[in-house]
Amino acid sequence: MKLIKQLPLTMAVIAALCPISVLAQEAMTQEQIDQIVAKAVDKALADRDAKIEAARLKRTDTLVTPQVPTTPDKSVPLGLKFTGYARYGAHFQAGDQKYIGVDGSYNGSSAIGRLGNEGNGGEFQLTKIIKGDNGAIWDIGVMIDHWGDEVNLKKAYAGVTNLFEAQPNAYFWAGRDFHQRPQQGINDYFWMNHDGQGAGVKSLDLGFAQLDIAAVAAVDQCNPEMIDDGDNPSRISCTGGSGTGDKGNYAATSKLHGIKFGPIDFELYANYGFDSKAIDSDERSKAWQAAVVLSHTGDNGVNKIITRYSDHSDNSVYNKTNGLHTVYASFEGNYKFTQQAQIEYLLAFHDYDNDELAQDNRRNYGAIVRPMYFWNDIHSTWLEAGYQRVDYENDGDNKGWKLTLSQNISIAMGPEFRPMLRFYMTGGQVENNHTTRIAGEPNTQLDSFNVGAMWEAWW
Repeated sequence: MKLIKQLPLTMAVIAALCPISVLAQEAMTQEQIDQIVAKAVDKALADRDAKIEAARLKRTDTLVTPQVPTTPDKSVPLGLKFTGYARYGAHFQAGDQKYIGVDGSYNGSSAIGRLGNEGNGGEFQLTKIIKGDNGAIWDIGVMIDHWGDEVNLKKAYAGVTNLFEAQPNAYFWAGRDFHQRPQQGINDYFWMNHDGQGAGVKSLDLGFAQLDIAAVAAVDQCNPEMIDDGDNPSRISCTGGSGTGDKGNYAATSKLHGIKFGPIDFELYANYGFDSKAIDSDERSKAWQAAVVLSHTGDNGVNKIITRYSDHSDNSVYNKTNGLHTVYASFEGNYKFTQQAQIEYLLAFHDYDNDELAQDNRRNYGAIVRPMYFWNDIHSTWLEAGYQRVDYENDGDNKGWKLTLSQNISIAMGPEFRPMLRFYMTGGQVENNHTTRIAGEPNTQLDSFNVGAMWEAWW
């Protein structure tokens, strides 16, 4: 009876894989049937792996920032397009720090490692794409974000591409938008950030390269203050959200990209910051910064070197400090040993040097490594180890380490696929020797152990 039940499946496999002439031959042996079934299974697995690999190659690499949201040959979807990024979950603190960090760090909010060490929030956007009768493609976008007590309007812009025959890929925009904010994922660091409102053009074709240029302004934000009017002494002046006008800090930004030197991709940034008369005359200042990015993409991974110098500023020329000079350099990448075994890594250096306030001068050193193993296209296990040292010129240094083990459930195989459910535990230790020394206290050691569950998605 068991053999009779298996017979239809066996015959279906034989019919799919064998010529009719083979069926006309003598009955196959059980060994031949087993070989055919094995080939069918191998073919199905190979097809599945090919589809996953095709999806991975199709998406933009996590180390490469997308340039233009729409292109002339892109089909225009009907209705509204909903996109965004979010992460929310529970994070239980069982030690001295809820989120492990070293005092004085400037290499991002999670400079010692992001996995199992980040808070909740999200960005949610609606976009309408319209194609004109002349072929120009417009997009109008609005985004709100939620990274604290306030929900803020982060984007409100309009842009157009395929406007000129000589520059079909040039994208002209105006409004409030994310602007020049290249990000490193493993430590969640925007090594440049000029979000604001203004206007510019992206992907202007120069023949040898593409050019992005813009003039932008920092958005005015209110600082909540208590107002004692007698009747309601607890009333505050505002809720702390962003306003609609300019703050008075401006930036002229530029980026050259799309340049190749053999196997190396080359990018160059140059920015200039200045203030309007909305800023008190004794506080007005100027700043500039430049950066070079070299990256190489191979069959098994990506490597990138970033070098940035800023004068009178750090990662944004909006924010100016006279006498400040900063250097940021990093080496980051990912490598795929096999489809199942992969690793991400980062080495970072940050020099903060203020001629007028030497007690804050320091150098940050950081290293993060994240090996990952994918059991199948659903389950994976990640281990992230991070170390950071903040070396002050005077009064000692601060240092720390973090280790996170995370068990994940995701939509497909690979570190880039979301949505993902994440169940993790994080431990670490921080010694803020400089902080306690300048406060006149004994050196303190912070031991941390946290557990949590979180979902993360971009769409």
